[in-house]
Amino acid sequence: MRINEGFELRKVCDENVIVAYGRKNIDFSKVISLNESAAYLWNAVIGKDFTCQELADLLCKEYEVDAQTALEDVVQMVAGWKEQGLISD
Repeated sequence: MRINEGFELRKVCDENVIVAYGRKNIDFSKVISLNESAAYLWNAVIGKDFTCQELADLLCKEYEVDAQTALEDVVQMVAGWKEQGLISD
């Protein structure tokens, strides 16, 4: 998977918010806020291919979370990102 072009993470009033830019995303009118761990993962994989397992491994290294919980959380997060059009396979 990879983060689609035209999206970037910005800090707005202490919130991590995904903003869209470019013609491809001209109709993107959603506000997507990421919590601290999701923002950490986003920043870790910008411009890179990644898997759910790689994201889960990053979570385990950065936070006190067991591998199974990390993977379950990542799978749910990635599904949401795909649904919003933020990432593609």
